[in-house]
Amino acid sequence: MPLSNQFTVETEQEEDGRWIAEILEIPGDLVYGETQQQAIAYVQALALRVMNDLR
Repeated sequence: MPLSNQFTVETEQEEDGRWIAEILEIPGDLVYGETQQQAIAYVQALALRVMNDLR
């Protein structure tokens, strides 16, 4: 799933039902959520914080 046409979000559901979302282009940008949508929202927010810190 594209994020700002620059990043790719990959999601996967764990056996316990939690969702993992990560941005492949930002090492370490990995989060868990109760739903796929929540995990995507969290990882997008984290990516924006990382990008802001790099400025």
